[in-house]
Amino acid sequence: MRNDRSFIELRARERARNLLDDGSYRELLDPFDGIISPWLGPQGIVPQADDGMVVAKGTINGKPSVVVAIEGAFQGGSMGEVSGAKMAAALELAAEDNRNGIPTQAVLSLETGGVRLQEANLGLAAIADIHAAIVDLRRYVPVIGIVTGTVGCFGGMSIAAALCSHLIVTREARLGLNGPQVIEQEAGIEEYDSRDRPFIWSMTGGEVRYHSGLVDALVPDGINAVKQAVQAAIDKGVPEKVRTDNYQWYLDRLTAFDTRQQADSDQIKQLFGEVKS
Repeated sequence: MRNDRSFIELRARERARNLLDDGSYRELLDPFDGIISPWLGPQGIVPQADDGMVVAKGTINGKPSVVVAIEGAFQGGSMGEVSGAKMAAALELAAEDNRNGIPTQAVLSLETGGVRLQEANLGLAAIADIHAAIVDLRRYVPVIGIVTGTVGCFGGMSIAAALCSHLIVTREARLGLNGPQVIEQEAGIEEYDSRDRPFIWSMTGGEVRYHSGLVDALVPDGINAVKQAVQAAIDKGVPEKVRTDNYQWYLDRLTAFDTRQQADSDQIKQLFGEVKS
């Protein structure tokens, strides 16, 4: 889209601000509240005042909304006790709003490598809370996930992305359960070369994920393009059946795949390209 400023180049706070209606942005637990991770300092890591998680209330097209944006530039967007609790609580409060007659919709900007290794089980527990909160909220309003770049969305947070009612990506996005370096470490460079960027994007990039039916919309990198896709997803409302309801179909397809051969992008597209509704 011509003359559309990059969404990818924005930091998390500006992503949240641009997704909400002009003048409606109000941040909850902002850096001045000083709620930081208690676990990073003792490990010699400088914490961040918002723990890399931006939670903003406001409106989208005049309707009450919460936008949660992960800052990929801080610790790779990793999820710790504080950052995970902020996202989970925001989603839980949105669900409570809906039960009280306030139809609060949610948009998640997901730029994360998954759990923060320095916080281990605390991060994993927080991600589990996020999963439960998404499943609760999506009964009332659509939960919109966005993965644009440059970090991607991996680990337990890729499961959070899959739980969203609608998922939006750009070509620059990556989405997968395990990150490239983790796969290379476990399976070897012959199986998965984490330095081969064209190969990585051909396997987990936004375009192949879209053509595989694992995401709902592929958009160019642009603030307006992303906003339009978010509005289109909101307009669709709560889907009658979400992607995760088809888990048995996905399991059957995976079970039938011959793992003795190295997969490529064409095989991935064929594997999941005919998603059953």
